[in-house]
Formats: sequence, structure tokens, C-alpha cells
Amino acid sequence: MRLLISLLLSALLALSAQAADFSLQADGTIVDQAGRRIVVEKPFKRIISLYAAHTENLYTLGLGDALAGVSTHEDYPPQALRKPVFSYHDDAEKFLAAAPDLVLVRPMIDRGYPGLMRRLEDSGITVVSLQPGTVPDMKVYWRILARLGGRPDAAEKMIKTFERAVADFKALSEGVPPKRVYFEAIHNKMKTFTPTSMAIFVLETAGGVNVAADARAVHGTNIAAYGKERILAHADEIDVYLSQEGPMNRVSVDRIAREPGFSVIRAVKEGRVFIVAESIVSRPTPRLLLGINRIGGILHPRRFAGRGARILKRTGFFEVP
Repeated sequence: MRLLISLLLSALLALSAQAADFSLQADGTIVDQAGRRIVVEKPFKRIISLYAAHTENLYTLGLGDALAGVSTHEDYPPQALRKPVFSYHDDAEKFLAAAPDLVLVRPMIDRGYPGLMRRLEDSGITVVSLQPGTVPDMKVYWRILARLGGRPDAAEKMIKTFERAVADFKALSEGVPPKRVYFEAIHNKMKTFTPTSMAIFVLETAGGVNVAADARAVHGTNIAAYGKERILAHADEIDVYLSQEGPMNRVSVDRIAREPGFSVIRAVKEGRVFIVAESIVSRPTPRLLLGINRIGGILHPRRFAGRGARILKRTGFFEVP
């Protein structure tokens, strides 16, 4: 039962990213998504991360050694799996025993476990709540993490490298015949992504055209209700049907193909239904570049073959064969 509750909460957490209501001010003050104002007088040295994206980004920024603990949902990088594991279900005493100076969370944890947050802060531990919902917000978020860890220059390098790779991928996909795509977020609710979401950024950078560009956000999230009727209205237009797979969407190609009514969708009829990992299309980390290359390889295999891997290799973020 606890595992089920954890998975359900994980799904809700993945839906919580909204337009940024956090900032890094000119004087270096950080304002998080709960309105906390954090003045970083010295870098934090013992950080517990309760969100896999925080963990992944801290490693990319060269701050892996500052991590005193990570969440139960880590999958990247491999060295993160060797860190002590913490959960928002744990008693505050477990956190206090680890003597962190900073605990990084995201808004749904912050709102869902106010008692834990309050106990940590009352014990002198800084709590920061962040989860960007768009790529521009993601860059501010990276700067905030670097500021917390005392490596602001690393964030600027990370952003420039990411932007250069995005520009290279856009150049790679330029001039290719357009492929019209429906990108599914949650199959059993017939939901897609908002036009400003990271997943649609990944799709469009890879040379895809979003057929659900008229989708509107649900409760201010990056997820949009679309409905089967609206999907089927585009049946003849959908060249490729994509779906993200992760805690919030346990799905398969077969399940999509067998969905009542979906047999009329062009992509389904022609066997062009593909699954991509949620972690590389919806998580605010440099691995969005892996998502671009993965989707580009699906949409334009001849153009991306080999060339996409070279773009990834130049970033230095990943080990690419």
C-alpha cells in the first residue's frame, strides 16, 4: 500500500510544475516557490535532495560530493545510487541525524508534508522548494542550484553548452519534411502536454510538429486534457504517435494500438507508435538533449543517424559510444 501511495504521489508531483514563481535576484537572493527568501552567505556542503532532477543537476554542476542523501526515485547518474536514501515519508529524526545544512524539495512535497518542512527549518536546516515548468525557467533553476552550492560559473557553462547543443539539433532538423506528432502524457486520461512544456520543446527541437498545439493546461500544470474525440479528429494527420513512459504513465505500444477507436489513427495503422522515457523528455535536466536525439531518430532517422550522437558527445554531459 505504501508503494502504491508513493507511486501515486510521484505521479502528482510530476504534474506540479507551473510557470516560474521562483527567482534569483540581482543581489543573489533566492526566492523559492513557497516564497522563502534565501541569502547564501556560504555554499551549502551537506545537501539532501528529495527530487531526482535536483540530484542529477547537482552532479552535472560538479556538486555531487556535497550530496549527503538522495530520494528514493533516483535513476541517474549511477553514482547517485550509492548515496544514503531519504524519503518525505521518513521521520524528521532521520534527516536530523544526517546533519544536512540544506534540503531540496519540490512544491508538492513542500505542500504535502508541512510538518516535516517546519521541523527541519525549526532545527536550523534550510529548505528550498523548486520545480521549473519550462525551459527558460529551467535555466534560472540551474543558476539557483549552482548558487546554493557555490559554483555559479558552472551553471553558466552548463547553460551555454545546453544552448549550443539545442542550436545544433535545430540545425540538424532544419529542412526535413515535417512529421506531425501527437505526444501523449497520460494515456488513461487522454492527456497531452501544454505547448510551452519541456516535452513539446524536445519534440519541436527534434523537428516534430505538435498536432495538439491548441491544448490548454489543466490547473496551471504542464499537462493538458485533450480527450479521445479531439485526438481522433486528427487521426489522418498524425504521422507519429509518441507516449512518455514513467511513474505517471505506465503504457505500452500494444496498449495504445488496442485502444478502442485508435485503429483509425494513421500512425497506429502504419505501426509508428513509440514510447520514450519520461526522464529524458519531462525532467528539467541536460538529459532533455537525449530526448531530442531519441525523438529525432524516430522522426528523421537518416538525418539523425550518427550526427545526433556527435552533438551529444560534444557537450561532455554524457558518455556516448
